Amino acid sequence: MEPDTLIKRSTSPMVTLAAIVIVLAGIKYAENIISPLLIALFISALSGPVLFWLMQKKIPAGIAVTLIIIALVFFGLFISSILGTSLNGFSENLPDCQKRLQEVTHSIALSLNQLGIHFQIDEFKKIFNLGKTMGFIGSTFNQVLGTLTNVFFILMTVIFLLLELNCFRNKFKLISTNPTQTMARLEHISKTIAGYFKIKTFTSFITALPIFIVLSIMGIDFPILWGIVAFLFNFIPNIGSIIAAVPVILLALIQLGFIAAAEVGLLYLAMNSLIGSFLEPKLMGKSLGLSTLVVFLSLVFWGWLLGPVGMFLSVPLTMSFKIIVDSYDNTRWISILLSNKPEGVS
Repeated sequence: MEPDTLIKRSTSPMVTLAAIVIVLAGIKYAENIISPLLIALFISALSGPVLFWLMQKKIPAGIAVTLIIIALVFFGLFISSILGTSLNGFSENLPDCQKRLQEVTHSIALSLNQLGIHFQIDEFKKIFNLGKTMGFIGSTFNQVLGTLTNVFFILMTVIFLLLELNCFRNKFKLISTNPTQTMARLEHISKTIAGYFKIKTFTSFITALPIFIVLSIMGIDFPILWGIVAFLFNFIPNIGSIIAAVPVILLALIQLGFIAAAEVGLLYLAMNSLIGSFLEPKLMGKSLGLSTLVVFLSLVFWGWLLGPVGMFLSVPLTMSFKIIVDSYDNTRWISILLSNKPEGVS
């Protein structure tokens, strides 16, 4: 074997790795541009079937796109107004809530010390810190909303993508060596993403609604806020539901005591076990096709790369990547590694 060939083979993996690192660094550096662009792409993917349905009803493309954009704007304004009002109200009461929580944790620490379970009271107070928990939730919302503040860029991108959806199809057919396979792959990605968000929206809603109702009956402050937080954070796999539950449990502890806090904890545990472990996998079926480990690692990776937007989009981004690599023989092994249950394994 010639020396040049040996050098080429030995350096090829390193060159590939270096290229990946450079691309990831570029994405990280351009996060402020890529995050809203990804949001626009996913909105377009979700809106595409609606657009084609409206066009089948003999509605011109321009009018159909306008109707979709109006619906998106009104939905966004509705959610942001409710969430903003609730967050502002909670922020005003946060100092008083934090003070009461410190008093409760102080008494807990003293009681445990009397029972021979020794805790440093200051360290114990740091664990039960409602301000830090809500600070994380608030910063997450602020970063997402900060991305959405570039609403003009997102809406314009969505408009142009929807208007040129048919044109893109023709372009891909012309540049592809196998147009039928390429279009089938793109439609598969679009249908998979749309199906995921449809099911996830439904399961998030039926998770959040009972939480809102029960918290309202119990008299916990700001039940609308906690319902919206439960709904939105359910889109973050693995840890989203846990993050959403912590501030409500602490608030119940402050307002109603230990028994109420335990009841709230059991409520969140029951809802997320029932929906997340039973109903959602049943509805998803084989459409997700990702192992639990891959879902968690994708959350960490996309969250690091794109911040909260990456956390919310981690599953559809990874599913899209899996579909793409599964379409080529030389990269299908990556799809197998990402799969929950590879074909041929019982």
